Amino acid sequence: MSRHGVLLDLDGTLLDTAPDLAGALNDLRRERGLTPLPLAALRHTASMGGRGMLFRGLGLTPNDTEYSDAYGRFLTCYRKRLVDIVQPFPGIRAALGEIAAAGHVWGVVTNKMSALANPLMTAMAFSPPPACVIGGDSAARAKPHPDPLLLACEQLGLAPADCIYVGDSDRDIAAGRAAGMPTIGVLYGYFDGDEDVAGWGADQLITQASELPAAVADLLSIRETHA
Repeated sequence: MSRHGVLLDLDGTLLDTAPDLAGALNDLRRERGLTPLPLAALRHTASMGGRGMLFRGLGLTPNDTEYSDAYGRFLTCYRKRLVDIVQPFPGIRAALGEIAAAGHVWGVVTNKMSALANPLMTAMAFSPPPACVIGGDSAARAKPHPDPLLLACEQLGLAPADCIYVGDSDRDIAAGRAAGMPTIGVLYGYFDGDEDVAGWGADQLITQASELPAAVADLLSIRETHA
C-alpha cells in the first residue's frame, strides 16, 4: 500500500484540552470577581479555543473594546496551565500506532497558535511523533479555509487527495473538503449532541478513537477502488 497522511485537529480530536482551557477562563473570572463555571458548562466550547471561551465565560467578542486585553490575559493564564491536566483521548495513541504501522504518516492541523500547539505536542510525547504540526498562524488563513491543510501536505510531500483530515467540528470537515481530502468526523470529543452532524458532510463518523484505523482503511480502500 502506498504512503498516505492522516491529519488531525488538536482540541477535541487528538487531545482533551478542555480542563486546562476552562481553568484559564476561570482564573480570568476570579480576577474579575466572578464565580468559576463548571467544566461541563465549558467543555463543548473548548473546540473554539480562547475566542469561544471568552464568549462563553465573559460574553466578549472580537468586536468588543476590551477583547484584546482579555484575550491576552487569557493566554497568559492558559500558558501556565498548558500541560496541567491535558491528556490524549482514550485509544488515540494506539490508533495512531496502528496507522503508522500500516506505513502512513500523521500530523496535526489546528487553529491553536503554533506557540501553544508545538510545546503541547512535545509534552505529550507521541510515538511516533507527528510529522508536522501546523498552527492557526502557520498559513495565511486558518480553518475553515483549506490553507493550513494544504501547507501540511507540502510539508509531508503528499497530494491533498492522499491525505485524510480528522476533526470534531463542522469547520474541520469544511476545511478538509475545501482542501480536497476525504474527511472523518469524530463524536467523542467536544461534539455538541444538538448539532446536525449529518450536515457536516464527513465521509466517515466515529464515536471513539479506537475506530480511527478502520475508518482510515475504509476510506483508502474506497479511494483505491475508484482510482
